Amino acid sequence: MASLGWIVAVRAARGPWRRVARTAAGLRGPCPGRGYAVGSAQSPPTFGFLLDIDGVLVRGHRVIPAALEAFRRLVNSQGQVRVPVVFVTNAGNILQHGKAQELSSLFGFKVDPDQVILSHSPLKLFSQFHGKRMLVSGQGPLVENARALGFWNVVTVDELRMAFPVLDMVDLERRPKTTPLLRNDFPAIEGVLLLGEPVRWETSLQLIMDVLLSNGNPGTGLATAPYPHLPVLASNMDLLWMAEAKMPRFGHGTFLLCLETIYQKVTGQELRYEGLTGKPSILTYQYAEDLIGQQAERRGWAAPIQKLYAVGDNPMSDVYGANLFHQYLQMAKHEGTGELGACGLKKQRPSATQSCASILVCTGVYHPKDPETVEPAQGREEPPFHGHRDFSFSPGLMEPSHIVNDVDEAVQLVFRKEGWAL
Repeated sequence: MASLGWIVAVRAARGPWRRVARTAAGLRGPCPGRGYAVGSAQSPPTFGFLLDIDGVLVRGHRVIPAALEAFRRLVNSQGQVRVPVVFVTNAGNILQHGKAQELSSLFGFKVDPDQVILSHSPLKLFSQFHGKRMLVSGQGPLVENARALGFWNVVTVDELRMAFPVLDMVDLERRPKTTPLLRNDFPAIEGVLLLGEPVRWETSLQLIMDVLLSNGNPGTGLATAPYPHLPVLASNMDLLWMAEAKMPRFGHGTFLLCLETIYQKVTGQELRYEGLTGKPSILTYQYAEDLIGQQAERRGWAAPIQKLYAVGDNPMSDVYGANLFHQYLQMAKHEGTGELGACGLKKQRPSATQSCASILVCTGVYHPKDPETVEPAQGREEPPFHGHRDFSFSPGLMEPSHIVNDVDEAVQLVFRKEGWAL
């Protein structure tokens, strides 16, 4: 079993990794004020940004004003970023190029699709499952997203429901009025692809369970549920996310929690994943690291990108993931394992990255505590762990390298540390 704090993208690969000491600096306390010193500019850049979107740049459809200020510093007079920037979001219900267009229109400079990483983008690397007939769950352009990832033989939950209408029984209005003939011409499903939270949870939970319990033949019944079950790939483990509402909303992690609990309750076995992507998965950060390097090459920046700064609002996904990746980089540097990505997938290029610092902003899920109540009161339990079941809780990984008010302060902080002009 993996030691505390070391997680990989695929549960089966959690094996013999050793924990390494976290070396990222930890600055705790309330959000600092503005007014960083201006340093001299450097060229070419040796650092890059991994920017979360919801809670950092926008709240729902509303742009956070500090994000506009941040991009005034990041973008030059030609409308190009001055340093490599990749947008890393756990959203997945939009096409990659659509998200790039949305960001371009919001912030007034061209964002390329390969600057955007959705929660499921790293599933492009899971080629061993691309040819399998997969049941896909989520919302938005599901089939288009699945095919963009390489999955060409997919069935949606709605298509499965239409093929077997007697399976969807919760909603009285949708129950069939007569008993339809059982189909025997529906090809077996070979795996489950979970790209994001669906709209009708009860339908998706029921039909996914039917597929797992029937070994991919939901029109039939088996005396005993097969175990191990069919492969399950999932993206976005966020329990909560922040939109316009005053309180956080349920994320796909909440849906996964429901599915895992139901499967455990029904079968007595643990639901297992062949792949988990999205923050805080190390594979997502490796994927982002590669895109940062490719972006620097296209711009002709010869100096290797050695430092990454991950800016986010969610301690469990953004901070935990960046710190976890920093641990991985330190282990790779000392033990020479940096060429193997999480779950044994080969990286495409040698890594020059030496560190990944986590910067937590106060504009989304995270809100700074009252300084007088930082420590739990006597007899009060520690805050609950909001991370995914397969990610062992390590409190040190929840501590950001820096806490700032907003993304503009984050950019100022990094520019000051790197000696760049504001």
